[in-house]
Amino acid sequence: MLALARWLMRGTPYAAGGAALATLVPWLFWLGAAIAALMTLRKGFAPALPVIIAAALPAGWWWAQGDVIPLASLLLVTLMAVILRERMRWGETLIVGTLVAAIMVQLGIFSPPGGTELMLEQLREGSEEVDRMLTEFANQGYDTQTIASLVVGGVTGFVVLLAAILCLALARSWQAGLYNPGGFREEFHALRLTPKELALLAVIGVIGMVLGAHALAMLGWIPLLVAGVALVHGFIGIKGMNGLWLVAFYVLLITTWPTILIVLLLGLIDTFANVRARLARSN
Repeated sequence: MLALARWLMRGTPYAAGGAALATLVPWLFWLGAAIAALMTLRKGFAPALPVIIAAALPAGWWWAQGDVIPLASLLLVTLMAVILRERMRWGETLIVGTLVAAIMVQLGIFSPPGGTELMLEQLREGSEEVDRMLTEFANQGYDTQTIASLVVGGVTGFVVLLAAILCLALARSWQAGLYNPGGFREEFHALRLTPKELALLAVIGVIGMVLGAHALAMLGWIPLLVAGVALVHGFIGIKGMNGLWLVAFYVLLITTWPTILIVLLLGLIDTFANVRARLARSN
């Protein structure tokens, strides 16, 4: 894909056309967002604005059709690209992205267009077990519509945040491949949250729980997860291990919850122990 990135960076019209076309094609919105992020990382927000707008127009059309993910992902990845360009800190970028995604969830941007009533009715009709579970929740005094809205919004917000992070990583890898070969690998392998950033995440999560903004708690663990993933990449790179170890790691990460918990724990430990620095010194 580096050849595509090289063609896109020939000029703003190329990047704008590529971003608009990619966003218009179903399930290719991530490519349009990555193109906008690449231009933002390389040239800054103002010069990249025509490309962002070119991607936002078809994304807005998808929003009108009921799919909020393309436009939300584009806006989020653009914001994160601006922060990463200015601050050069992945930790800060991930925290701001998480906060904005949580705010989107709390504002109900990701709620079903027709509300949750129709969705709950369809779930009840489609499964007796779900119907029984929802009835039990209602008997216990819980508002099932609020729960359903929070779950749907939280899952969609998670997808948008994950897509934005992946698009930003893709754009950063393009940028490094074109202008600083090997730079993204070094940068990602060094990614870790500082104690201050971890404390900020904890404060945000606590404030979210106190204020009833549960989306902050639902998404607040994502930066720590990314830091844990970066630690695994860095460990495999330092040890010179075969790339198949990464394949096995991602298979476990996607399919098993215990692996996610282990990676979160590794990210937490690395915040204070700086595992990669210790490994590098030992080698």
